[in-house]
Amino acid sequence: MEFRRVATHMLGKLVKIRRQELGRPSTAQVLTAFAAIYLIWGSTYLGIRYAVESIPPLLMMGMRHLVAGSTLYAWARWRGVPRPRLRDWKYPVIVGTVLFVGGHGGLAWGEQTVPSGVAALLGATLPIWILILARVWGTEWKFSTRALLGIALGFVGVGVLFGPDVVRHNGGLHLLGAGAVLLSTFIWAAGTIYMRNVPMPESPTLSAAMQMVAGGMSLLAAASITGETASFHFVAVTARSWWALLYLAVFGSLVAFTSYTWLHQVEKPTRVSTYAYVNPAVAVLVGWLIAGESITVLTVIAMVIILAGVALVTLPAKPEAARHESPPPEMRRAEMAAD
Repeated sequence: MEFRRVATHMLGKLVKIRRQELGRPSTAQVLTAFAAIYLIWGSTYLGIRYAVESIPPLLMMGMRHLVAGSTLYAWARWRGVPRPRLRDWKYPVIVGTVLFVGGHGGLAWGEQTVPSGVAALLGATLPIWILILARVWGTEWKFSTRALLGIALGFVGVGVLFGPDVVRHNGGLHLLGAGAVLLSTFIWAAGTIYMRNVPMPESPTLSAAMQMVAGGMSLLAAASITGETASFHFVAVTARSWWALLYLAVFGSLVAFTSYTWLHQVEKPTRVSTYAYVNPAVAVLVGWLIAGESITVLTVIAMVIILAGVALVTLPAKPEAARHESPPPEMRRAEMAAD
């Protein structure tokens, strides 16, 4: 009887260990997920540029997010997530409108005149804006010397990107587009902080789906108000723009987002956040290889300066200081429906 009890106990232990092994993701799965958020999100900037070549920016983003959000919503419901009540839509509608109309709508509008690589570098300042707004709006996080240096470097890098155009274009269309991209990043940061302080659906997938649906519908309404829908003709859209829109909706909003949420379940947040440093470099390289966008010395210098500033702002502090200084929780929420 004693032998049987011990054998049964050991068998139970082996079964438990085996289940744990089966539940642990393989290295190939983790690498594939990282490749998705590195390469796909890095390439979405060029996808946006191609899509707005023949599709109006607000209309294009509206179609992208409405299709992606509806698909993600259906998938969440199929997986058993409870249907949200009417009152549960209040804050996702507000947040989705701010993020996707002010954030992605402004980005798409700006990319009509701004190279995709430059747009990605301007978008890389998101953690810096979040840090500034989090402090202004009274969160617990305080500026450290390292954070202040990171903020300063970020703005220096933006200045390097803008400086030559101020002289060359004297405030022309290129500067207006770059300003729109930078403003859209600021709006995305503000919407992210607002999202942190209001009740949102418990399911991250359902929450993101509701925000994309609301944002997509708001973008289509904005496109109608601004006259984009009235002047839009399907026959005028090029095949490249249609393929770019399909890529953005399927890969940018669904595949990469799913990979991102899964990685947060199996990897450390600090490892997942490395996409913030990789995406701009990927965007610049993809724009150069595929679209022939020029990479100037100033672009490289600006990229190094901006990413150094972002690293100082987002990388965790030393163990001793981490107990007193930790990044605001808004930073961990910023990317959930990003590119």
